[in-house]
Formats: sequence, structure tokens, C-alpha cells
Amino acid sequence: QVQLVESGGGSVQAGGSLTLSCAAGGSIFSIDAMGWYRQAPGKQRELVAAITSGGSTNYADSVKGRFTISRDNAKSTVYLQMNSLKPEDTAVYYCNADVRVFDLDYVKTYAYWGQGIRVTVSS
Repeated sequence: QVQLVESGGGSVQAGGSLTLSCAAGGSIFSIDAMGWYRQAPGKQRELVAAITSGGSTNYADSVKGRFTISRDNAKSTVYLQMNSLKPEDTAVYYCNADVRVFDLDYVKTYAYWGQGIRVTVSS
């Protein structure tokens, strides 16, 4: 069983900063890509940023230059540094990871999600 535990959300005024963390735990063989998604009220869940095990990153256009994704492979943790926050960044943020686990005699890859953490940016 694999768990993703998020932390660091909260409320902040526009222009402020927050850092989200997501730690993976459980019976993990290895972790491939990790990422952050968000879902605002009445909208679909969207990719915010993702990072491969090798450190390659990609970002949604709306957050480029403001958000930075990073990871600590030794701690199985991914971070999202969010600067210059805007009210439109208000959403529930979800951590996602492609995790390789032992499944009987094989190693298989499954996608796991965190429980979600709320970020509120006021104007």
C-alpha cells in the first residue's frame, strides 16, 4: 500500500508565497514521475507541474515563472514552491505519483493520488 501525504496549504494574500510538500510512503520499489494538479470550484482538474525521476520538469502556462517543482528522491518527496500567487490560483491541489510496487512476483507501476490540500489566495 502506498500513501501520498500533502502538507503546506493554507490562505495567503495575492502576491504571497506558499510551499506544498508531498511525501510518498509505503511499499515502494521506485517512483517515476511526480506532479501537482489542481481543481478549482466548478472546473476540471488540471496539471500544474510535473517532474520526472531525472529532474525534467514541465509547467502549465498559467504558472510558468511563478511556480517551481522539485523533488528529493531520497525522501520520496515532491515540492511545489508557489510565488506571486494570484486569486485564480485558488484551488484544491493534489499530488500525483507514478509508483513502482511489487505485485506478486512482478514490479508494476500504478498512479497514486494524495487527498488534496486547499490553497486560498485572497485579493
